[in-house]
Amino acid sequence: MSCHRELKEGAPEGPARRLLLIGNPNVGKSAIFSRLTGLNAVSSNYPGTTVGFLEGTVVCDGEAYRLIDVPGAYTLNATNEAEEIARRIVDEGAHRAIIVLDATALERNLVLALEVLERGIPSIVALNMVDEARHKGINIDVGALEAALGVPVVPTVAVTGQGIRDLLSRLNEAARSPIEPSSKEDRWRRIGAIVTSVQRVEHRHHTWLDTLEDMSVSPLAGGILGILILGLCFYLVRLVGEGLISYVFDPAFELLRGPLEALAHTLGEGPIRDVLIGKLFNGAIDFELSFGLLTTGLYVEFAMVLPYIIAFYGVLSLLEDVGYLPRLAVLFDALLHRMGVHGYAVIPTLLGLGCNVPGILATRVLESKRERFIASTLISVAVPCTSLQAMIVGALGDSPWHMGTVYLALLASWVIIGRILHKTLPGFSPELIVEIPPYRLPSPSALWVKMRLRVMDFILEATPLVLGGILLVNLMEAIGVMDLLSRLLGPGLGTLMDLPAGAAGPIVMGLFRKDVAVGMLMPLNLTLNQMTVAVTVLAMTFPCIATFIVLLRELGPRDTARALAIMGASAVAMGTAMNLILRALPL
Repeated sequence: MSCHRELKEGAPEGPARRLLLIGNPNVGKSAIFSRLTGLNAVSSNYPGTTVGFLEGTVVCDGEAYRLIDVPGAYTLNATNEAEEIARRIVDEGAHRAIIVLDATALERNLVLALEVLERGIPSIVALNMVDEARHKGINIDVGALEAALGVPVVPTVAVTGQGIRDLLSRLNEAARSPIEPSSKEDRWRRIGAIVTSVQRVEHRHHTWLDTLEDMSVSPLAGGILGILILGLCFYLVRLVGEGLISYVFDPAFELLRGPLEALAHTLGEGPIRDVLIGKLFNGAIDFELSFGLLTTGLYVEFAMVLPYIIAFYGVLSLLEDVGYLPRLAVLFDALLHRMGVHGYAVIPTLLGLGCNVPGILATRVLESKRERFIASTLISVAVPCTSLQAMIVGALGDSPWHMGTVYLALLASWVIIGRILHKTLPGFSPELIVEIPPYRLPSPSALWVKMRLRVMDFILEATPLVLGGILLVNLMEAIGVMDLLSRLLGPGLGTLMDLPAGAAGPIVMGLFRKDVAVGMLMPLNLTLNQMTVAVTVLAMTFPCIATFIVLLRELGPRDTARALAIMGASAVAMGTAMNLILRALPL
């Protein structure tokens, strides 16, 4: 048998046959997928949903198979959106299916396997992680399991590639199982009989890795370990992101400075230069402030956001594949459930402290549209990014009390808004039902595939939106909308927050660049109380243009408008309350 892997576009002529890769979460499907397809894959969203899956092409004996990595599911009797999409993909039919079982948890994995086999899809089973099972004292009779399921079974270790060649060579042996559809009770009886007949468990001593796994989910030790790991992740995201900015992207844009400034002088003053290059400062481009499509438009995405996207997705993929992410979710679930989201929301919330853009993108780990809306709104309102935090320190660093008041106000807003959204939005927060996998070494190829696809998705989706946002800012400024907003907001700021009319301009600028807006407040000679109120309002209002674009992409126009309304109302309410409290205190 001759089998090879190639790009989706490189498949032989004719319709490729659907080959489904099916299994529970955390059974090694991603590693098997990368072994079968190489590094060539594309990501897709199931139509009408935000649930994504990978596709690649495998060619065996002249037959092209369209390999689909079905979203991880515990059952086809859907309990969440991912399982619903998995059920739809399976029910759409397939030429063949590879069912991936975790050899260390055979009983649980057989639920999904039998549901697939009962549908009559010709299948082959990849019994993965047989090395981990052996280390745990679990021995499985592969021949007996083949006989019980009625389909070929191939032992594999996806991380090392063991068994992958055998899996491919036996792909054409995939068969329809003689197992008939049954009810839930009958299926569990069959599973019990299969496990009893094929599995033997021997005594083994507790290892240091077992101890670490137990410690990771205990409330006290796990909490301390979680804080340390999150701190390390936050540090890594900043270190890698800032390193990429300093040593890769900023130098690249400096190489573009000369040609762009030459183009600006060639175009001369006028609307074309304003749109393409933006404003010049003493005849030079400021990539952050010029607001041209070719200057700020490209710089915001590729030099300010993309480095953190790369760093974030690298860290997230590592946490996923090592097996720590489910443990972290369990530790924080009780707290975050009160905010209307489950424990997985801790990842986007904390990453938002580095940059809101990857924080909001990370809400994709949440299961429901309601949870993603709540988490994205809370990040935009109450989680200050690194650049904004730097401006807060610069504006109020001489008064730790006032600086602390800003963070206290943001924390209070996070709690209050989360509780209100949880109580008022229709729907409910699903319980966290998650498998706690053993710690394992990640597959470098699987890590690379995940990170590459996620980064490419961001570039392809965000680039036109960011450029469109920059163009919108230019148009608003050209036709006087920005000045109009400043004049309209001025009286309200004075009445409710005791801020001068001149603060309206920086706050309007905060709709697009909050860190720049904080700097614009400096020349107004505000009192410490006024500066504290103004900085808090800036932090809670409309996010920066990059975050807004990602919000629009993730939530859609309607929910983005709802989120913006919540931000505006929350900022006004908190600014007014802080003004009254600070004026009443003897400071």
